[in-house]
Amino acid sequence: MNATTLLPAALWPRTLDVTRRALETGALQPIATDARTLPIANTTFQVRVLGKVALKERKRPAPPPGSEPSEPFNPFANPEPDLVLGNVPPAHVCLLNKFNVVEHHLLLVTRAFESQDALLTLADFDALSTCLEGLDGLAFYNAGETAGASQRHKHLQLVPPLGPDGLRAPVEGLLPALPGPGRVIAAESLPFAHLLAGLGPWGAPGQGARMLAAYQLLRAGLGLGEHAPYNLLVTRDWMLLVPRSRAEALGVNVNALGFAGSLLVRTPEQFDAVAALGPLELLRQVAGVAP
Repeated sequence: MNATTLLPAALWPRTLDVTRRALETGALQPIATDARTLPIANTTFQVRVLGKVALKERKRPAPPPGSEPSEPFNPFANPEPDLVLGNVPPAHVCLLNKFNVVEHHLLLVTRAFESQDALLTLADFDALSTCLEGLDGLAFYNAGETAGASQRHKHLQLVPPLGPDGLRAPVEGLLPALPGPGRVIAAESLPFAHLLAGLGPWGAPGQGARMLAAYQLLRAGLGLGEHAPYNLLVTRDWMLLVPRSRAEALGVNVNALGFAGSLLVRTPEQFDAVAALGPLELLRQVAGVAP
């Protein structure tokens, strides 16, 4: 796949241009939802309820008679050209999420196959820092199926600020004063297992290396093994890591966006159940155990 190198200043204009063309060609297929909110302390969590059309199961073609079972289809091996924004050095390609719930949802995919439960590397964080330079939003990573990953090919994700009131994620309204680089803390307002790191001033050289150091501190602080499932949230200022023990509760599958304060449910009845239980309690039930 031939693609141009994506520079930070070009990321947002390129996102808008590729989105427009991908909608015209049908390559981008947004999933309709009914957006609802649940007030929590100093912020407002978001809960999106899938529309009826989105609930219909897409039928997969049956394999030819007598054929051997094949590897699961990997949409990132050869991404649809109409979804590609460009290459991000040193080793990634940036593309639109084909079935997006959040508008302008970007994927940062390794060009060579790596597993979604593999450790994040300096190359991953260098590419991520390039994208965060171009879009001051929320990045996240779902490490493995238990953490909500739907594809085996390693990919980080980036969305514009989710709000409310300009917050990059609703959970940002619950975070305490950030620790300085080299330290991690737990936020008393978050009842699930996690650790939080501050990333220091944005824009200084070596941002990817500082992100990697924070990530390694968070993993060590939570005692995570190499392939343990977890969710990671990253902004220009902070990084939050949540270990995982279960993929779902109340029948609601939770990925990193859930811990950011943005949940997706299938039916109005599931929304009512989440509202009755409380979204923070739902998150506590699927998180891992604190050390």
